[in-house]
Amino acid sequence: MTILAIALAVLGAVFFATGALLQHGVVTALPGRPRIGGLVRAPRWLGGLALLGSGAGVHAVALGMAPLTVVQPVGVIAVAITAILDRRRRDLPAVAVTMLGVGTFVTVAAGSTTSTEVGADAQTRAALLVLGGVALLTLIGAIASRPSVRGLCFGAAGGAAYGFVSVLMRAVSLEIREGTVDFGTAVSVAAMVTALLVGGWLVQLSYRCGPPHLAVACLTVVDPLVAVGLGAGVLGEATHLDAAATAVALTAAVLAVGGVAVLSRGSSSSVHSTRSEHPVNDDRALRIVVAAETYPPDVNGAAQFAYRLSTGLAGRGHEVHVISVDPEGPARTERDGDVVVHRVRSHRTPFHRTFRIGLPWEVSKDVAALLEELQPDLVHVQAHFVVGRYVLKHAAAMGVPGVATNHFMPENLFGHVRVPTWLRGAASRWAWRDLTRVFSTARVVTAPTPRAVELLHENGFPERAVPVSCGIDIDRYRLRTVSRTSDDPTVLFVGRLDEEKRVDELLRAVALVPRLRAEIIGDGSCRADWEKLAGELGVADRVRFRGFVSEEDLLDAYAAADLFCMPGVAELQSLATMEAMAAGKPVVVADAMALPHLCRPGYNGWLFEPGNVGELAERLHAVVADPATLARMGAASGKMIAGHALESTLDAFEACYAEATGRVAAVPAAA
Repeated sequence: MTILAIALAVLGAVFFATGALLQHGVVTALPGRPRIGGLVRAPRWLGGLALLGSGAGVHAVALGMAPLTVVQPVGVIAVAITAILDRRRRDLPAVAVTMLGVGTFVTVAAGSTTSTEVGADAQTRAALLVLGGVALLTLIGAIASRPSVRGLCFGAAGGAAYGFVSVLMRAVSLEIREGTVDFGTAVSVAAMVTALLVGGWLVQLSYRCGPPHLAVACLTVVDPLVAVGLGAGVLGEATHLDAAATAVALTAAVLAVGGVAVLSRGSSSSVHSTRSEHPVNDDRALRIVVAAETYPPDVNGAAQFAYRLSTGLAGRGHEVHVISVDPEGPARTERDGDVVVHRVRSHRTPFHRTFRIGLPWEVSKDVAALLEELQPDLVHVQAHFVVGRYVLKHAAAMGVPGVATNHFMPENLFGHVRVPTWLRGAASRWAWRDLTRVFSTARVVTAPTPRAVELLHENGFPERAVPVSCGIDIDRYRLRTVSRTSDDPTVLFVGRLDEEKRVDELLRAVALVPRLRAEIIGDGSCRADWEKLAGELGVADRVRFRGFVSEEDLLDAYAAADLFCMPGVAELQSLATMEAMAAGKPVVVADAMALPHLCRPGYNGWLFEPGNVGELAERLHAVVADPATLARMGAASGKMIAGHALESTLDAFEACYAEATGRVAAVPAAA
């Protein structure tokens, strides 16, 4: 009978592991905390419930055939089964440690215990002990900020409740076999059902906070430890347990718990995720994956936009995970405030010392694992290159809706990869076709300005893209205190020092405007050449190349400058120009791409024809020569930028997300 009971317990463990995996997948995919209505409408969750119920039934039969201390701990093999089914073989060593601990505990306990009757008084004492433990663990889980702690506490509380169910199951099974069913049996059944419901709900909360194997490990360790502890300490089954056996059993229990702790730490690897410290907690909140080819500490407009979008969404209660290449190479996961950043492997390129890429086969594998782990409600990609490409691809395969924002122009790339001039036309056409193919799977596609949307449509993308401004935190720039170090007028440039930015034109114009100084913030492939050019023009003493600077120094630079210049010809919006406007500065910008959207000639600055250095010099001189003009145009910039407030951008993107997930019928345009 004992061998048959163990076999049934193993079968119950298989049912339990499979049911847990099914339910975990559903719970982590639902927005907000688990709700009964949303769960019962999910066939996979109901299938998992059926398997769990079947496992409990099989386990109940096994408990009627052998002592509690023999049958109950066998369920720990569910941890190994879950790890294998969830493709987490790397966790098997920790699983083995856990199983060894529980197995040793069981062996010692089984050799020192005998079956006893489960009286009403014993049930009451067990219920009070379990109730206190469950309440304490649930309270800790509710107030904890770390997801791993919440998952452990909720899982352990659920395991304690299930351990009590095992005690009640044994009591009811014995009463049925012996024909002594009475009112007390009904009370035991009611208590068992209540404990099952409470434990089940705690398990759903544990699923929400972490991967399935962590919840299963908590259950399959805490459940038998509680069951055996109650059997030995409350039911009087440990009649022959001496001091040596007790020490061994306690050591084994510590080993089992230690294995679970290792599994908890291992649930967040260099590639796999941790949950946000502020979980999704209402019906509107989403778990969002932002895919960015570039992210701080990278210094460029796309990186800054991805950062502002991610932190802004997290501030609104969404759970935000960013996937981006690592700026140094190895894969890792880090937390940046309320945002979890998953860095995938990257490699240097021969084209540019700061330009790193992820190899497609490595990124595809890492992204697939991350999306399977995170089960996002939606993905938002910022480019169609390697990271964005595979995030959209794997999300589409999972049925996860996607939103795509384009910050790309072929000219942005040519400076990095040094495409020969004669090949750029063909390369540009191929790049646009590739973008159209990749973004076609996204349900909503945006670009920062109406002109950027036109560019998409002109190059073959279906006419369904909408303009949504990148947005900025206006007050961060507007309220900065001015701190000047020179009485001479200063023009500021912020951006990459690459070919399409045309900073050489600004340097040549500065040489034509007496006393005008230039602050150049940023770095890139052309810096050395442009530093040399400043010397050749005789303005090296009036031009300062500052390279990358801190955020605080950047804010000071905007505040101290008299005006801002963007001579680039490949700007889909130009966050740097917007930041200068938020700081209340006039702008002189190239009459190219989307820059005219940020400048009304004569109102907040001037446009100039790209390549016309003389006109650029005239525009710069016209602004700085008259303090009244500086003040008037600076105030006008502040008024114009008000429509690009970050909160408006977040509103617009939340509308895009609602459209992509099928919650509303249309996306309001914002630009």
